[in-house]
Amino acid sequence: MANKRNLKKDVDFLVSEVVSDCYTYMLLNGDKNRDKALSIIESMLEKRNQLVTRINNPEKKDDAKAIKAHYNAIQQDLMTAVDDCFTKLSEITKG
Repeated sequence: MANKRNLKKDVDFLVSEVVSDCYTYMLLNGDKNRDKALSIIESMLEKRNQLVTRINNPEKKDDAKAIKAHYNAIQQDLMTAVDDCFTKLSEITKG
């Protein structure tokens, strides 16, 4: 399990990668699928806020196993969200 600071850095880094790729897509393609790219950015930023809130507020602060499981679940949710957003971006680049 990573510490909270590193987990937050991972969240910020991966979210910024998704957002950066979406802006790059919009720069290269103009108005084509701009709304879809913006919706990907919005959903990723909402997910970032949710994850940071979850990082800052673990459910059971006294149980070490529960905390470890909590942070592992956050990491898994982060990876799933990033993968989903990159998949959506890949789909709009094909179209």
